[in-house]
Amino acid sequence: MKIGVFDSGLGGLSVANAITAALPNEQVVYREDHQHLPYGTKTPDELLGLVLPILQSMVDEGCEVIVIACNTVTTTIIGKLRQKVVVPLVGIEPMVKPAAQYTKSGVIAVCATPTTLASARYKQLKQEFAADIQVLEPDCSDWSTMIENNEINHHKIDEQIESVFQKGADVVVLACTHYHWIQHSIDTIAGGRAIVIQPETAIVAQLKRVIEQMHEQTGLGSSFKSKHNL
Repeated sequence: MKIGVFDSGLGGLSVANAITAALPNEQVVYREDHQHLPYGTKTPDELLGLVLPILQSMVDEGCEVIVIACNTVTTTIIGKLRQKVVVPLVGIEPMVKPAAQYTKSGVIAVCATPTTLASARYKQLKQEFAADIQVLEPDCSDWSTMIENNEINHHKIDEQIESVFQKGADVVVLACTHYHWIQHSIDTIAGGRAIVIQPETAIVAQLKRVIEQMHEQTGLGSSFKSKHNL
């Protein structure tokens, strides 16, 4: 099976790598849109105009399922994309629910783009799972660009992350795949004071479920399940 993975830039490569490791017998095709970075400051209409043609081209290339490895795209336009793209789409969104379950201090931090933070889906996640929890949202508006261009201002990021620890956060949610590439640095800053979570494992699990459902529809479900130990 040909699995597509899409992100605005190099961030989603971490997701593509995780999928390749988990499903080594499947073909993973990665597409990004570096030309139009950053996505995190664009409107939903702008995102739809950029993303839809790319996903359609991936379908034309034979992708049977596509992972949207971008929180910004998932939280704003995945519903519209699903209406127009003929293959299953697996999205990625901020891990507010598990963070709310993990926290002992009652304070979590969500590191995300401005567009993700402003999305109706993100607000819904907070209302549903974190109504009684303080959710800190540090300014990460330029992180994606810094990481994409390999011009990371570690001092600035350290200060922003340290500020959420000073306010009691004991869980940090990386809600942009670009941020996965600096998880080790954030773990180091945390120094055992907090856990840092990101959704690669959850995405792989959901992708396996979707593929299993697809194979069951064609009578291949049991063989896929056995093959991949689902």
